[in-house]
Amino acid sequence: MSDIIAYKLNGEIYDTQSIGEHTSEAQPIYFDNSEDALKILRHSCAHLLAQAVRELYPSAKFFVGPAIEDGFYYDMRVSKNGGEKLGEEDLGAIEKKMRALAEANLEIKKITSTKEAVAKKYANDDLKQEVLKRIPEGPVSLYAQGEFEDICRGPHVQNTKFLKNFALTRIAGAYLGGDEKREMLTRIYGVVFADKDSLKKHLTMLEEAKKRDHRKLGAEMKFFTFDEQIGAGLPIWLPAGTRMRIKLEERLYRQLRKRGYEPVRGPEILKSDAWKISGHYSNYKENMYFTTIEEQEYGIKPMNCVGHIKVYQSEIRSYRDLPLKFCEYGVVHRHEKSGVLHGLFRVREFTQDDAHLFVMPSQIKENVYEILDFVELLMKAFGFEYELEISTKPQKAVGDDEVWDIATKALKDALDEKGLKYGLDEGGGAFYGPKIDIKITDAL
Repeated sequence: MSDIIAYKLNGEIYDTQSIGEHTSEAQPIYFDNSEDALKILRHSCAHLLAQAVRELYPSAKFFVGPAIEDGFYYDMRVSKNGGEKLGEEDLGAIEKKMRALAEANLEIKKITSTKEAVAKKYANDDLKQEVLKRIPEGPVSLYAQGEFEDICRGPHVQNTKFLKNFALTRIAGAYLGGDEKREMLTRIYGVVFADKDSLKKHLTMLEEAKKRDHRKLGAEMKFFTFDEQIGAGLPIWLPAGTRMRIKLEERLYRQLRKRGYEPVRGPEILKSDAWKISGHYSNYKENMYFTTIEEQEYGIKPMNCVGHIKVYQSEIRSYRDLPLKFCEYGVVHRHEKSGVLHGLFRVREFTQDDAHLFVMPSQIKENVYEILDFVELLMKAFGFEYELEISTKPQKAVGDDEVWDIATKALKDALDEKGLKYGLDEGGGAFYGPKIDIKITDAL
């Protein structure tokens, strides 16, 4: 049987140094590739990365190094002896040092101290002071291995011998604490597994996925490009890509018209008064771009809702007219931070094949049911695998609870009656309503 590296008690993971006398009540976590075990391996391997960087670059300082869904990363302030930043070419030397530390079978020890004592110990380390700001009052834990020590709540494996099957995958920049107004740190990503074969399979998958990366294919097929003079996150569509877009739009439009949708078009810039009435100004302002024309503030639209509502308000409507379905290929702009921009997946300008349906509360379910049929048709046409998830009312929201309850129930009822499985994201809805998110699995 594999080694026990941690325990799970009441849904929380505790390493062997933290569980205390409760082992008999807890579920053991073994050294394998289970979800819980990988979380611990990833967290521990982030420290191994930091230790290797510290030995190679003694002046390096470290912010945070969390486990993430498919690996780990560590944010740090580090530079070579000449002052230049680390690059992809430096990852090999860091990996080599990590392997030496893993082979040294260093014991990993947990140390508990007070916040005041730790603050004093790291008085000359501004990044660790930032970390301490995020830790509530009370005891503070640190983990030490060899000559390296770091503030961390754990959990960790007991020894570096468990951390031999890893690879560093890439290096990037990351703003301190995710704040684009603060300094850019170096972020190194990696993966780790319990065995060599699983690591090899994962790295092979990553290599195959790179060949299918839409950014690579888009350039090779001359579909789109980006230009620094134009700006980050603002794609330029080339002739081949534009022809492809037109074909996709025509295909979608035919399906929409079959289902009774009417084409409309709203302006791309609206007075801020409109965004204040809609709730975007108070709930979404930080994601919008604004300008002033003749002493009047205007907002560039991040979504098409307001324009479609104005179409609805352009004449007197009766409940007998409902449902009304409006659709638009609407160009929208969103103030995305540069650190999250990613090809065409996360941009500052994009086109939504967007639609808004105006319905009676009693008509919600049947119309959502029809939309789900439409989704299924499109997913099959393109061969996509997908998952569904309902996102419910967030803390920052507008509207009456009663209306939220009616809408949320209608979404669930439509999914249930279609026999579709779905997850639940409590509090993950838009500020104006609950959602069904359709999560598509791509080549990556």
